[in-house]
Amino acid sequence: MKIVITDYSFPNVEVEEAILKAQGHELVAWKEKRSAAELTQLVADADAVITQFAPVTADVISSMQRAKVIVRYGIGVDNVDLEAAKSKGIPVCNVPDYCIDEVADHTLSFILATTRQVVPNCTRVREGKWGLATGLEGMKALRDLTVGVVGFGRIGREVVARLRAFKCRILVHDPVVNPAEIAAAGGISASIDELLSTADIITLHCPSIAQTRGMINRDSLSRTKKGVILINLSRGDLIDSDSLVAALQSGHVAAAALDVFAPEPIPADHPILKMDQVLVSSHIASCSVPAVRKLRETAANLAVLAVQGKPLPSVVNGVKP
Repeated sequence: MKIVITDYSFPNVEVEEAILKAQGHELVAWKEKRSAAELTQLVADADAVITQFAPVTADVISSMQRAKVIVRYGIGVDNVDLEAAKSKGIPVCNVPDYCIDEVADHTLSFILATTRQVVPNCTRVREGKWGLATGLEGMKALRDLTVGVVGFGRIGREVVARLRAFKCRILVHDPVVNPAEIAAAGGISASIDELLSTADIITLHCPSIAQTRGMINRDSLSRTKKGVILINLSRGDLIDSDSLVAALQSGHVAAAALDVFAPEPIPADHPILKMDQVLVSSHIASCSVPAVRKLRETAANLAVLAVQGKPLPSVVNGVKP
């Protein structure tokens, strides 16, 4: 069988080759993300497709003549047209249980860095200066704050578990989770309006879907507390960038910490990159050696299961193989 990898950010595909070639399958892999037009030729005769960031559009899916699965390297599947795949009877799988601890840890590092002014104070000492780099009001203890967690999936739950040790008040908004389940985990179930108006820190842990894209915008930011801190390690398009820039410039949003952007990479001349009150990283919150190995092995094994006609454990578009 022919297994195609549309794009990958790893140094090589030796992990995938070891699994796929041991099963007698052919592997064709493109490292760089290509256009949808180029992908149609690559995937036309693929028996399974593994993708990372490439645009697996309706046209790309329409060109698939033999594909038994589309596997996304990751948890989110927003680069894959799920409805087009469903219409063609192709299951789409993700890897839902990788990098949970890594992203939760990164979230806490962002929260602590912004509340304890870690970067400004480090920079001040490196410049040969001493004392606080910011006003005293910028130095906060989490026990005095309310943290709003938007999304109570695997990562959101781990973020809440970590926050409990810091004795802060934790609001959680997730419309599909029973409030009793949130309470049992140490959070307080809240409407989005209550969370926006009450939280000192808002951290996003929800997928990019029609209901969440652009959820942080001029209107929603206007309903937040002055001086709120915004954390995003989910998807860049959850936030309207222009609205966030304006809120940061006015001081209504005191700080932000962002690992994801729309588009990616963030343009070099973007105003966010010139703001000292914003921490940024390059979509690397998921990274660790064990996490990346698990991601790659799982993706390859899902492709093997699909071409063997076996049940798939993580179908996200409702198609049964």
